[in-house]
Amino acid sequence: MKSKQEIVDLISHAHGTEHYHKYSPFPAYPVITDGVKAVAEAAGCYWLLDIIGSCQKRWKKLDPHFQVWKLVVKSDKSASVRAYNDTDHVRSQAIEFTDFPLEELKLFLIDGVILLPNEY
Repeated sequence: MKSKQEIVDLISHAHGTEHYHKYSPFPAYPVITDGVKAVAEAAGCYWLLDIIGSCQKRWKKLDPHFQVWKLVVKSDKSASVRAYNDTDHVRSQAIEFTDFPLEELKLFLIDGVILLPNEY
């Protein structure tokens, strides 16, 4: 796993993408951008992408065209993953423990593509 500062640098330098990457064998799961792939590899957080992918069919109120996802890590290393339709909170999932190094990470899911806000 990369350091907190290295991951922050990856996020800040992600602007646009050259490729979309399929990270899951499940056909209904979204694809990810270069920036999201770099963060997932650097922080070992493909589990977060799996949560986003698996919630697409389970959480019926999610807008399939635009979603905001926030991972919030607490000081005790527990966390929550929250889904929003634009600004309206839809659902959340508790995470008992994570070693994700940042206090927060925001991702967008737009028409089947998970991307960092800088890549929008």
